[in-house]
Amino acid sequence: MTKLTFFPLGNADTTLAELQDGRRILFDYADVATGEEGDKRCDLPKLLRDDMKQADLSSYAVVAYTHLDTDHCAGSSDFFWFEHATKYQGDDRYKIDTLWVPAAAITEEGLDDCARVIRQEARYRLKSGKGIKVFSRPERLKEWLKENGLTIESRKSCFVDAGQLVPEFSLDDDAVEFFVHSPHAKRTDDRGVVDRNGDSIMLQMRFVEEGHHTDLLITGDMPHECIGEIVDITRKKKNDDRLHWDVYHLPHHCSYKSIGPEKGENKTAPTDQVAWLCETAGEENGFIISASKPIPYKGSKEDEDVQPPHRQAANYYKEDVLADTRQFLVTMAEPSSTNPKPLVLLITRDGAVKDTSGGSSIAAGAAGVAPRAG
Repeated sequence: MTKLTFFPLGNADTTLAELQDGRRILFDYADVATGEEGDKRCDLPKLLRDDMKQADLSSYAVVAYTHLDTDHCAGSSDFFWFEHATKYQGDDRYKIDTLWVPAAAITEEGLDDCARVIRQEARYRLKSGKGIKVFSRPERLKEWLKENGLTIESRKSCFVDAGQLVPEFSLDDDAVEFFVHSPHAKRTDDRGVVDRNGDSIMLQMRFVEEGHHTDLLITGDMPHECIGEIVDITRKKKNDDRLHWDVYHLPHHCSYKSIGPEKGENKTAPTDQVAWLCETAGEENGFIISASKPIPYKGSKEDEDVQPPHRQAANYYKEDVLADTRQFLVTMAEPSSTNPKPLVLLITRDGAVKDTSGGSSIAAGAAGVAPRAG
C-alpha cells in the first residue's frame, strides 16, 4: 500500500509518498531544525537517510518543489546529488530521477542559497532535455528557451500544463496519477513579475488500492485568489472531480489568506470558491493536514503573530469542513505538541488511515479511516 509521511518542521513543508512498488516521491524539502535544546522540529535528513537505507534506494523517483521559498527548499544543496556541479555530488547524497518545478523556478532571477542551486539544476536539466518536468509554459519561459537556443517543441516532453495528467504515471501501472492544477499559463503570462505563492505547483494525487480511489490535494502556498481561479477554471471545464479530496494538505501553513480576505475575530469566512472546494469537493470524514506550528489559543502571544498558523483559519476547517475535529492534524502537534513525530497516513482499500502504530504498516492501534462517500 501507499504511505504518506508529513514531517514536523514548524512552518515548513516536506511530504514523502512511498508508492506501492517502493519508489519514493518527495514534495518539498526543508531542513530547518537547528538541533538546539528546545527545538522540536525533526532532523529531516536523518529521517530520510534512514528511510532510504532501509528501502535500499539511492535515488528518489521524483523530487517536486512546489516553489522556491526557503521553507520549502532549505538544506537541499546539502542532501541531494545535483548534476550541474560536482560540488553537489558525493556518495552521501541522494539522486533525483525526475525533478519537478514550476516554470517560475526556471525564470526567476535574484535567487540565492538553495533556491539558486535548484534553479541552476532545473535549467541544466531543461537544457539537457531529460530528468525534469516543468509545470506550465508561460511566455517568459518561451523567451528563456529562445535565449538558450531552445524551443517549447524541442523540449515538449519536459513540460506538463495545468489541466493535464503527468504522463509518466498511471493508476493501472503505478497505482497513482497526478492531475495538475497550477501554475496555469494564463495567470503567469498576464503578469510581469513572479508570484511564488500564486505560481506554486498545485495538484491532485489519486491513489488506487483494491479498486478504491483516495485523493490528496497538494496546494503549495496558494492564496485564496489563486484557489478561486483554479476552482473556476476546473469547474468550467467540467473537471469537478479533479478537485475532490480525501486528504487536504493545507496551503501556506493554515493561513487565513488561503481562505478569504479577512482573518475574522474567531473564524475566517471563505470565498465562494474556497467554500466549494472545502465543503463540497472534499470529504467531511477526510483528513486536513496543517504543516505548521501548533494552532495558537485565543489570547495567547502566538495568537497575535501576523504569521500563520491562524486560529481563525483552523476554526473554519474544524467547524465548517470536517465532521470530526480529530481529523484536523497539525504536524507540530502530532501526537503531541511536546513531542511531535512524523505523521503517517496509510492509503488502504478503505481510504486514508492514520497510522498510530509508530511503524510503516497498519497495526491494531490504527484509527481514523477517511473513506470516500459512496
